[in-house]
Amino acid sequence: MSARLPLFLRGLRRPPRPPGPPLRLQAPGRASSIGRGGGGGGGEGLLGQRRLQDAQAGNSRGQGSRAPSARDSIVREVIQNSKEVLSLLQEKNPAFKPVLAIIQAGDDNLMQEINQNLAEEAGLNITHICLPPDSSEDEIIDEILKINEDTRVHGLALQISENSFSNKVLNALKPEKDVDGVTDVNLGRLVRGDAHECYVSPVARAVVELLEKSGINLDGKKVLVIGAHGSLEAALQCLFQRRGSMTMSSQWKTPQLQSKLHEADIAVVGSPKPEDIPLSWIQPGTTVLNCSHDFLSGRLGCGSLGVHFNGLIAEDDVSLLAAALRIQNMVSSGRRWLREQQHARWRLHCLKLQPLSPVPSDLEISRAQTPKAVDVLAKEIGLLADEIEIYGRSKAKVRLSLLERLKDQADGKYVLVAGITPTPLGEGKSTVTVGLVQALTAHLNINSFACLRQPSQGPTFGVKGGAAGGGYAQVIPMEEFNLHLTGDIHAITAANNLLAAAIDTRILHENTQTDKALYNRLVPLVNGVREFSSIQLARLKKLGINKTDPSTLTEEEISKFARLNIEPSTITWQRVLDTNDRFLRKMTIGQAPTEKGYSRQAQFDIAVASEIMAVLALTDSLTDMKERLGRMVVASDKNGQPVTAEDLGVTGALTVLMKDAIKPNLMQTLEGTPVFVHAGPFANIAHGNSSVLADKIALKLVGEEGFVVTEAGFGADIGMEKFFNIKCRASGLVPNVVVLVATVRALKMHGGGPSVTAGVPLKKEYTEENIQLVADGCCNLQKQIQIAQLFGVPVVVALNVFKTDTRAEIDLVCELAKRAGAFDAVPCYHWSVGGKGSVDLARAVREAAGQGSRFRFLYDLQLPIVEKIRTIAQAVYGAKDIELSPEAQSKIDRYTQQGFGNLPICMAKTHLSLSHQPDKKGVPRDFILPISDVRASIGAGFIYPLVGTTPAT
Repeated sequence: MSARLPLFLRGLRRPPRPPGPPLRLQAPGRASSIGRGGGGGGGEGLLGQRRLQDAQAGNSRGQGSRAPSARDSIVREVIQNSKEVLSLLQEKNPAFKPVLAIIQAGDDNLMQEINQNLAEEAGLNITHICLPPDSSEDEIIDEILKINEDTRVHGLALQISENSFSNKVLNALKPEKDVDGVTDVNLGRLVRGDAHECYVSPVARAVVELLEKSGINLDGKKVLVIGAHGSLEAALQCLFQRRGSMTMSSQWKTPQLQSKLHEADIAVVGSPKPEDIPLSWIQPGTTVLNCSHDFLSGRLGCGSLGVHFNGLIAEDDVSLLAAALRIQNMVSSGRRWLREQQHARWRLHCLKLQPLSPVPSDLEISRAQTPKAVDVLAKEIGLLADEIEIYGRSKAKVRLSLLERLKDQADGKYVLVAGITPTPLGEGKSTVTVGLVQALTAHLNINSFACLRQPSQGPTFGVKGGAAGGGYAQVIPMEEFNLHLTGDIHAITAANNLLAAAIDTRILHENTQTDKALYNRLVPLVNGVREFSSIQLARLKKLGINKTDPSTLTEEEISKFARLNIEPSTITWQRVLDTNDRFLRKMTIGQAPTEKGYSRQAQFDIAVASEIMAVLALTDSLTDMKERLGRMVVASDKNGQPVTAEDLGVTGALTVLMKDAIKPNLMQTLEGTPVFVHAGPFANIAHGNSSVLADKIALKLVGEEGFVVTEAGFGADIGMEKFFNIKCRASGLVPNVVVLVATVRALKMHGGGPSVTAGVPLKKEYTEENIQLVADGCCNLQKQIQIAQLFGVPVVVALNVFKTDTRAEIDLVCELAKRAGAFDAVPCYHWSVGGKGSVDLARAVREAAGQGSRFRFLYDLQLPIVEKIRTIAQAVYGAKDIELSPEAQSKIDRYTQQGFGNLPICMAKTHLSLSHQPDKKGVPRDFILPISDVRASIGAGFIYPLVGTTPAT
C-alpha cells in the first residue's frame, strides 16, 4: 500500500502504534510541526514540502501528468483564509485558540500527521485520542461523549474504520462540534438549504471545489456517485444538485453500473474499486474523482483510480483539500463558540403566575407552581452541561470553572437591596429582591439574577420562619430552599466541629505525652523513613527552623515544633449546630474517664455563626478558601501568640469538607428566573451578605446589560455598610445602585407608634391611616438614604406596600424620599401580583444604573482599629463618640500587636435601632456608643467589635 502513496505522504508515515489503552494528550496543545526543516518560515510548511517532493518525484508521474501547483494553490487559499479569519477573532480575544480533537481507532497515523501540519499552519491547537484498532462501538462513543462535554474542545472528528461508522456512533457527536458534517442534524440542515447553519462534509466540498476550480461547469452535468455510503453520499448528492447537476448513485455490484458509467460526465468514486470492474467501463473524457482514500480512517483502498482532467492525472487531491476544509470548519466552529460566549439576551421560558385574592400562604403559592427542571434553566442562562451538578430536579451546584470560561465577558450591573431600620417582623428585603428580578427578566426581558443567603435552620423553625421571599415573589421550592438545600451548612458544621475536636485533642496529647512521643506521632516512621508534610514544613518556617530532615532537629526544636501550648482560657473556637438548642449554650466537656481529667467549659453556637461560613461568603476560589481557613485563629498560646488552624495541621481536611460547599446553588423564582442561593453569614458578628462567588458568576452570566440583585442583612446602617466596606473590598466589585426597602409600618414605628412584637397582632395605628406618624418616621428613611450617599451610590427607594397602606401614606413616603436625595421612590406590589407589581421599580433601577456610580469606601484600612470604629459610629450611626471597655481596649492592643490592625471592621450591633439601644427608634442623636468587647475573624478577614450587650452569636 505504501508504494501507492505519493512521495510526500510516504515520508510522513510512521511505524504503527502497538495496541493498548487510549493515548491522550494531557491538555489540548499546539500542533506539532511534523517533518519541517529547521528554521523554515510559516509561508512554506506542509505545502512547501509537498511541492518539493512532488518535483523530486516528477518522473514517476508519467507522460502528461499535471503539476501540483493548481492543487496546492487551492489548499493554500483555504488555509490562508482560515488563518486570516482566526487572526481577526484573536484580535478581540487574544487568549482564544480553537482546539480540534480527533478520535483515532487504528494504527495508521498518516492523516494524523497531515492534520497536525495543516493545523500548525492555520494556527489551531489539535489533540488526538488514540484507541486500539479493535475498539468497540461503545468504547468509541464513550470517548465521543467525553469530548462533547470538554469545553476546551471546539471541534471533533473521527478517524475510524468504515465499519465503525454506525448511526449510533455518528449521532453521538454534538452537532456544534461535528466539523465533518456527519450527524443527522448537520445533514438535515444541509438538505433543507441551511448550509450557513451547519457543517458540510469536507470530503464532499473538496470534490465539488476541485471540479469547479478546474473549470468544469457542473450545471446540467450527469454525475455518478459510486460506492459512497451514508453521510458522504448524501452530502455529495445535495451539493451537486444545488449546482444543477443530475446526480445518480450506484454501488459497485449494481447490474446497471456499466451503462451508468457510459452516461456519466463525472464519476465520483467513494470506496475502493473491486478488481473485477475494468477501467474500460469508464468512457474517454469522463472526469473521475477518487475519494476512495478513506479520509476518516487514513487508508487507501485497493484499485485506486486517479483524477482525470483532460488526460492529466493527480492523486490524493481530495484528501488534502478535505483536510484543509476541515480546518476551515474548525475556524467556523470557534467563531460560533465565541459568538455564543458574548452577551446575549436569554431565551428564558418564564413561568406564568395566576395570582389569587386574597393571597394564599407562602407555602400554598410555592406548591401551586411547578418549577422548570434545573438543567433546562441552566441551559437557558448559558451554563454548559459540565458546569452544573444536579441535586434532584430543582437544584444544582455551579462549578467555578465557569469563571475561567467567561473571564473576558463584561460584568453586568450590580444592585444591592438594603433596608431602613426594621421592625422585628422584617420589612421584606428578600421579597423585594425576588420581585425585582422577576420584573426585570419576566416582564422587561432583561437578563437578571438574584443572589440570596441560605437561611439557617434555627430561625426557620423559630418565630422568623424561612427566607425564600413571600407571596408571589419567592424562590421555589421553598421547603428545599429553607431546609438542607444541598448540604452546605452541614459541611460547615462538619468542618467547624472537626477543628474544635482537633483543638481539645491536641491539648490532651500535649498534657499527657513527652516531647519525643508527640514528635513521633506527628512525624511517624513510614517504611523506615520520617518525612515532613508540606504543612509541617510551613510550620517549621514560621518557627524560624530552616530544616527539612526530621532527624536533624535538636531537642529544643522538637519541643518547639511539637507543642502548641494552647492556653485553654483563650480558646475562641466553639462547636456549632444548626438548631436552636438553648441547653447547649454552656456546658462542660471532657468528663469521660478517657479524657484523663482534662475538662473545660465550652458552648455550642448556631452553625451559621461559624467563621467558616464567613470565609465561604468572602472567598473567591478554592485556593483562597484554603488559605483563609488556615489563617483562622482559634486560641492563643501561653506566650500570647495566635494559634491557627494551620498550626493544628487540619487546613487540608477542612478544605476537603468544604470542596462542594464552595459552589453556588442554582434555583429559580416563581416566574422561572434564576437565583443563586449561597452562604448565609450572620449580619451581626459577620457581614450578612451572600457569597462573593455567586455574585461574580452571576455578573458574568447576565452580560454587560444585565443585572445582579443581592441583599444585605438588617438595615442599611449594618448590612449595607458591611457590604461596601468588607464584601466589596474582598471582591473588588463596584455596586451601581442601592435599593432601599421601606414600609409604612416601619416608618410609623419610627414616628412614635407603639412597639411591634413578633407573634402579637398589630395595633390600630398600623392598620389605619396615620399621616403624621408616617411623616415623623421618615427621618429614619432620610438617614438611611444619607448613609448610602456616603458611599457615592445612587439610591432607589422601594416602598413595600401592604394592603392596609393608603394612597396618601404611599405618596407621602415617595415624595419625602425624593426630597431626601433618592434618585427615585417607587411603590411595589410584587407580594400580591409577582414581578408585574415591581415593573416600575425595575425601570427606576435600570435608569439609576445608567447614571453611573461614584463608589468610595468609608475609611482607609491603614487607620488604627479605634479610629475605624469611631468613623462608623459617627458617620453611619450618628453617635457623638465611642466608649471602649478595658477588655475591648486590651483586645485592640493585642490584635494590633499581632499584625491584624489593617483589617476592616464588622460591627456587631442591634439591628432594631441606629444606636445600641433597641428601643431608640427614629434617628437617635448625641449618644455614646459603648464597645464592650472586640473579637477577630482573621480567616474571614475582619475585626468585630461587640456593641453594648449584643450577643456574639
